[in-house]
Amino acid sequence: MLKVYNTLTKQKEEFKPLNPPFVGIYVCGPTVYDDPHLGHAKSYVSFDVIIRFLRALDYKVRYVQNITDVGHLLGDSEDGEDKIIQKARIEQLEPVEIAQKYERRYFEAMDSLNVLRPDISSRATGFIIEMIELIKVLIDKGFAYVADGNVYFEVAKFKEYGKLSRRNIDDLKEGTRVEVASDKRNAADFALWKKADATHIMKWPSPWGVGYPGWHIECSVMSMKFLGETIDIHGGGLDNQFPHHECEIAQSEAATGKQFVKYWLHNNMVTVDGQKMSKSLGNFITLDKLFNDFDPMVVRFFILQGHYRSPQDFSKEALEGAAKGFGRLSNSAERLSAFCSKNENRLNVTEDGSKAAEFRQRFFDFMEDDFNTAGAISVLFDMVNYANKLDIDKDEKELREISDLFFQLSGDVLGLELTKSRKSSAENESKLLDLMLKLRSMARERKDWESADLIRDELDKLGYEIRDGKQGTTWVKKS
Repeated sequence: MLKVYNTLTKQKEEFKPLNPPFVGIYVCGPTVYDDPHLGHAKSYVSFDVIIRFLRALDYKVRYVQNITDVGHLLGDSEDGEDKIIQKARIEQLEPVEIAQKYERRYFEAMDSLNVLRPDISSRATGFIIEMIELIKVLIDKGFAYVADGNVYFEVAKFKEYGKLSRRNIDDLKEGTRVEVASDKRNAADFALWKKADATHIMKWPSPWGVGYPGWHIECSVMSMKFLGETIDIHGGGLDNQFPHHECEIAQSEAATGKQFVKYWLHNNMVTVDGQKMSKSLGNFITLDKLFNDFDPMVVRFFILQGHYRSPQDFSKEALEGAAKGFGRLSNSAERLSAFCSKNENRLNVTEDGSKAAEFRQRFFDFMEDDFNTAGAISVLFDMVNYANKLDIDKDEKELREISDLFFQLSGDVLGLELTKSRKSSAENESKLLDLMLKLRSMARERKDWESADLIRDELDKLGYEIRDGKQGTTWVKKS
C-alpha cells in the first residue's frame, strides 16, 4: 500500500489514483533564465524517483513538466521585470535565445543526474491562446476583473483561498504595501494578464490589449490540457506552495468547479553550510560547478540519502561522505554485475521465501512509506553485504538472483548508475586491482607461491579481500 504525504491535508494518505492504472503527474519546471543549481537537483531528482517507483508499481504514468519562458516576474508583488527579459538585457541576447540557452543547460544537467525526461515538456509561450481562453472564463464567472489592460484574479471571490498554505487573506492584506497594487481591488489579488508597454519585448494581443500572461496561469492551463481538469499529483518545491500553487488552485477550481489536484507533493529546500543558498551570500552553487568536483551520481546519491520532504544541507564534507558511501556501493556493484542476467523484467521474478524476495519486500516497504529513499538505500547495502558472503561456486543461482534484483532496485527505481559513472580515480583503482590479480595469477601459474601470497597479503592490508574460485579470482573492498 503506497502512502504519500499530501500537503493539502497535512497527513499521509493511501494513494488511490483517479483512473487506475493511469496516473497523471504535473511538476513545476524551471524558469529558464539562469544555470541550474542545487535546488533544481534536489527537486527533480526527488520527483524522478517518485515517477520511477510509480512505474515499478505498474502504474501507467504520464509525467508533465512545464518550461517557464515568459511571465515569471521579479518580486512577490508581481510588479517587477520578467526574469528572462532582465537576463536578455544583461547578456544582450533575445529573450528566446536566453530561454533556449538555459533550457538546454537544464536538461544537460538533469541528464548527468540520470533524471528521466518528462513525457511532455511544454513551454509556456506555446499556450498563450489557451491562457487567454481560461482568463475569459474567469472573467465571465465573476472571479477576475480588468483594470487598465491588466487582469487580476479577485481572491475574495474564492472562499477557499489559502487552503493549501493555510494563509489567511486578512494577514495577506496587512503584509502587503497598498501602493504596490494601486490598480487592484485587493492587495492579495494576483495577475492573470499584464499590460505591456511599448518597450516590452515579449507580448501578445488579447481582448484586454497587448500584454503577456502571469506566471500562475500557465501551470493551470498546461496541466489541465494534458492531464484533465482534476489531476492525480501536482509536485514542486516547498517555496512554490505560496503563492504559486495556491493561485493555481484558486483559478483552476474557480474555472471548472472541480477539485484541481488530489495529492499535492512538495520537496523541501536546500541550504549550503547551514545557510540559505543565495547569490547575495556568495554560496550559490550551480550544477556545472559542482560536477567539476563531484560525480553527478554522488550528488544524486547524496540527495537520496535524505527524504524529499526534509531540508538538506549541502557542504563539501557531506558530499565527500556521500562519495565514500557511493564508492563502497559501486565497488560491490562491480562484482555483482558479473552475475547479472539479460532478463529485462526482473522485479517480479523473485521466488517467494527467498532472500532476494525478502530484500525486495523491505525495499518496497520503505518506498511505499512516502518514498523513503534513505531506507531503500540501506537495503541496497544489506544486499551487497549479504552477497559478499556468498560462495561463487556453491551459491551461483542465489548470487544471480540477488544481482538482478540489486540492479533493478538501484538503477531502475533509484536511478543510480553504479558501474559506469565512477570518477577516474575509482576507475583507475579497479584497473590497478585487476592488474595485480593478473600478476598474481601469472605467479601461481609459475608455481611462484611466495609472490602470489605476497600480492594477496599486501592487498589485504590495503583493505581488499581476494577470493579464489572455480570461475577465477575476484576482489572485494572491505567495508
